[in-house]
Amino acid sequence: MAKRKTTPLPAEIEPVVQPSVTGQPRTTPEVDPATQQANPIYSRFSDFDVHLFRAGKHQKLYEKFGSHVVEHNGVIGTYFAVWAPSARYVAVIGNFNGWDKGSAPMSVRWDSSGIWETFIPHIGRGETYKYFIVHEGGREVEKGDPYAHSWEVPPKTASLIWDTYHEWQDQDWMANRKAKNALNAPFSAYEMHLSSWRRDPGNPERELSYGEIADALVPYIQDMGFTHVEFMPVMQYPYAPSWGYQITGYYAPSSRFGTPQEFMQLIERLHQAGVGVILDWVPSHFPGDAHGLYEFDGSHLYEHPDPRRGYHPDWKSYIFNYGRPEVRSFLISNAMFWLDRCHVDGLRVDAVASMLYLDYSRNAGEWEPNALGGRENLEAVSLFKEINEAIYAQFPDTQVIAEESTSFPGVSRPVYVGGLGFGMKWMMGWMNDTLRYFERDPAFRKFHQDNLTFSTVYAYTENFMLPLSHDEVVYGKKSLVEKMPGDEWQRFANLRLLFSYMFTHSGTKLLFMGGEFGQTSEWKFDDSLDWHLLQHAPHKGTAACVKSLNHLYRTEPAMYERTFTADGFEWIDTADRENSIVSYARKGNDPNDTLLIVLNMTPIPRSNYRIGVPSAGSYCEIFNSDATEFYGSGVMNGTPIESEQTAWQGRPQSIQLNIPPLGAVVLKVGA
Repeated sequence: MAKRKTTPLPAEIEPVVQPSVTGQPRTTPEVDPATQQANPIYSRFSDFDVHLFRAGKHQKLYEKFGSHVVEHNGVIGTYFAVWAPSARYVAVIGNFNGWDKGSAPMSVRWDSSGIWETFIPHIGRGETYKYFIVHEGGREVEKGDPYAHSWEVPPKTASLIWDTYHEWQDQDWMANRKAKNALNAPFSAYEMHLSSWRRDPGNPERELSYGEIADALVPYIQDMGFTHVEFMPVMQYPYAPSWGYQITGYYAPSSRFGTPQEFMQLIERLHQAGVGVILDWVPSHFPGDAHGLYEFDGSHLYEHPDPRRGYHPDWKSYIFNYGRPEVRSFLISNAMFWLDRCHVDGLRVDAVASMLYLDYSRNAGEWEPNALGGRENLEAVSLFKEINEAIYAQFPDTQVIAEESTSFPGVSRPVYVGGLGFGMKWMMGWMNDTLRYFERDPAFRKFHQDNLTFSTVYAYTENFMLPLSHDEVVYGKKSLVEKMPGDEWQRFANLRLLFSYMFTHSGTKLLFMGGEFGQTSEWKFDDSLDWHLLQHAPHKGTAACVKSLNHLYRTEPAMYERTFTADGFEWIDTADRENSIVSYARKGNDPNDTLLIVLNMTPIPRSNYRIGVPSAGSYCEIFNSDATEFYGSGVMNGTPIESEQTAWQGRPQSIQLNIPPLGAVVLKVGA
């Protein structure tokens, strides 16, 4: 990159002074009286676009702002537009002009919108650039383009002129994905971090490209049976240890792995394989990097100016000003961008609770109540409603999923009934209670059975997703299998039992990468998963178990048709605390699809264990987590079990079966 010049602005480009929106002097190009536009040039903004932007209602700003290669007056070049209302001078700088601050000045629109524009001939795709901005008070900054579709590979920080043109080949998926993403369809998401899922075996320091990831990921997901992949943030982020959650380029897939088109091809290949794609989306905060959104035009433009509402103490980052209309347009448009231009099937919205509450991670005196005297961030609440309504209006065959850790009411209920409008919500209470229970020595689980049963008290108040996410396997929390008590065999049996409970419990599923084969070490953002473990029987068996659970989940309607309603779940017995055995039924629309699930939370096998059943018939075992191919001990029920007219647990019919140690059994009538 050429050295940036720091010489003063040449006198010949100093424009005339005109009153600004604030009433203070602002240097702007002279206004043409015939058109009432400053230095009339090619513009992508209509008056209506500007009106929507300033009202917080524009949903496709990526078609307007940023850099766009166009033909103007017979000349091919690039149009630039940026929002900088507190600037008195803005110019485009880059390799094309030797980073000269005076050679490519921009013109501010006459309409007081704060939008600056210019057309630069003879430059196009792949050119590096930034905006040089002089604040009204004289402060100078150099910023990347908030709407850029591509950036230099970190640690370089310039934006690149790029486009999102791609000839999509996923028409079959897009035409039929409504059924795949529906709330009454199986939804088993594999959460993964692109940088650390798999690395070059010959050079572990090298991250794979989007294409190389697709080559390995698509057949793997197909084989394992997951219905969706959820990518941790792929938007451009400068700092690798942030895992992608500190974003500077909200409209660009990370250049670490390739171009925007190569990212689209990854999505396309997953779609062609019948796999949906969910992206983590982070509207909650952004970093203070010098080239990013922070103090973009020298003022608090994107972040709230009051640090009580604009600074996040946990993440040392900055919070969007959700009450500023132009910022709302930025965020709404960004959500729509990934669904529109990149064909993703949904967004998982990060850190929703931090946005909903003004006192989140703040002590008394460190926050200010809302206009009604409460702790809710009313502007964020209204923004969520508006974004979700917009998404489901234009993309009704997608899902928006909230990572929300509190009891805020109606997160996944429609806006028209007073909810926030999300499609699903992470069930953080289930995750905490379940992991706490499974970490206990089986000898003491009988005293804590409520950790298992309490979830169904509130399970149907929201459309819940059960998450075993990346947050549970870092920062000294240990990997999932290492959380389990006992010797090696017991740890893996416990892990298979945990997965069996998760997949048979009401709700959709999310499992972080590595958990599916019993990764023993904690997740490391800068290192590959330990794929070599699959050569060992415990890990190979765990992967086979998860594969079988995914198959069971996808093929048995009782597991998903009524997953968000109470009539899809029925406890059979929770009273046998002494033996730590629980049983329940899952129900679909057809009574013949009913499944019976029995869990043994101790390492003691139980023979001829009697249990009441929902109906008379011949019960066949269709899944057993203790199967030898799963590294289990092989305590099975090999032949159909006929029900008997022996009343048990309040039911006229019952059966006797073998329950494996630390095992789960799933049975179906007449299977």
